[in-house]
Amino acid sequence: MKAPPCAFNEIVGKIQVLTLEVRTVLPAEELGARLRACFGAGGLGLDLREEPPGSLLFEGGGGSVTATLHPDGSRTHLRIVTSGWAVPVKRFVTGLP
Repeated sequence: MKAPPCAFNEIVGKIQVLTLEVRTVLPAEELGARLRACFGAGGLGLDLREEPPGSLLFEGGGGSVTATLHPDGSRTHLRIVTSGWAVPVKRFVTGLP
């Protein structure tokens, strides 16, 4: 028996691990700055643990946010994975141009 479909907004706060992939018109440098502002010290206050080229790893509050970004033609491809921060990650992604 299948479960009835439910809206993404109804389940996003209950998700253990969330992975989203989007393309944005923002350059990778600006996207990285927005990620730092949202999830880092000036935003949610997560610790920026690692910053290898094209990637950011934030940890804190019992969860993590990992963002991988790379140029994709005239856009930037963002893959963002989180455990414990699904609602803010969804809010961040939906606010991208």
